[in-house]
Amino acid sequence: MKKMICFIALVFLPTCLLAQTEEEAAVKKCIQNYLDGTSYNNPDSIEKAFYPEANLFLSHKDKDLWIVPIREYTTWFKNDKQGQFNGRVGRIISIDLYNNIASAKAEILIPEKKLEFIDLFLLKKIQGEWKIISKSASSLTSNKSGQQILFIVSNAHYYGKSTIATGNSFAEIVNAYNTFKISGYTVDFVSPEGGSIPLAYINTSDTLQKQYLFDPDFMYAIKNTKKPEEIDSKNYKAVYYVGGGAAMYNVPENKQIQTIALQVYEENKGIISSVCHGTAGIVNLKTNDGKYLVAGKKISGYPDSFEKQDAEYFKQFPFLIQKTIEERGGTFKFSKGDISHVETDGRIVTGQNFQSSSDVALKIIGLINDEKTKNQL
Repeated sequence: MKKMICFIALVFLPTCLLAQTEEEAAVKKCIQNYLDGTSYNNPDSIEKAFYPEANLFLSHKDKDLWIVPIREYTTWFKNDKQGQFNGRVGRIISIDLYNNIASAKAEILIPEKKLEFIDLFLLKKIQGEWKIISKSASSLTSNKSGQQILFIVSNAHYYGKSTIATGNSFAEIVNAYNTFKISGYTVDFVSPEGGSIPLAYINTSDTLQKQYLFDPDFMYAIKNTKKPEEIDSKNYKAVYYVGGGAAMYNVPENKQIQTIALQVYEENKGIISSVCHGTAGIVNLKTNDGKYLVAGKKISGYPDSFEKQDAEYFKQFPFLIQKTIEERGGTFKFSKGDISHVETDGRIVTGQNFQSSSDVALKIIGLINDEKTKNQL
């Protein structure tokens, strides 16, 4: 009997129904006060986040449970370096909100000490304001560097104006995400509208895909992608345009995302990358000299000739990737068959298909490490 492989196109509810509520935004702001306060030695910001009688449930040396009142905790950040960054890198991982209570999870990295803390919060809305009423934390040694990669995804649920469902390739997300994670990088997601995105081509027989499909922190990030205006391009070493049919829509023409990608490339001296149909996202990019990014470059992606050109979905395409790149001065390269194919031209890394996604990530990591080595010489 042939092995059955299950492919599922996962489409979330429309973004508007899952948009962040005002309450969730207020919870985020509360936790961000704590994160900013502990990263920049600002006791007032920390106090603002906590209920005055809150306790922290920590561990210390031979104590399995060390209860620290918030008033004592804030004194740890009272020093002559107030307002200065102290090396702690914090981010919110997830929030679970119910009426006037919430729980949340945050990651705190101290790369210099090779430490990763996970903070768990319990919050309550008190007299109209969200406050942390308790916090527990634990730490492990970690290779996480605090360096960030930005994944660019699409909110498009359908091919053009049709009713043919599409989405972002789950394999292309997961394979690259896991490669970056293992190497100590942090990944953020941005989409034109923010919020949830449709997913496609999910293979539940693939061990890695199954692992991430049931990872609540990962799926929270997919459900809560950032809007372009929430992104500070200075934080990123590279951008990675994810493929899948959805990549053909909304992303390539989005001016804010174009600006972010080019700022990473030109101001940060970072990397622009894509895989499969994600290469559609780079065809409109123009550098400061007014030239198309792809001009004179070797570029890969999903070839036009591989498309089912008599299919209804193909008739919805706003443009052809390969044709457009070649018209704009690029050289389109690909291999026959379902094998990994990656092209690297300077700080542009592009892959042909989902089989290439992990290799694209590895090439990006190699380029970042090469640049780091160069700067140390």
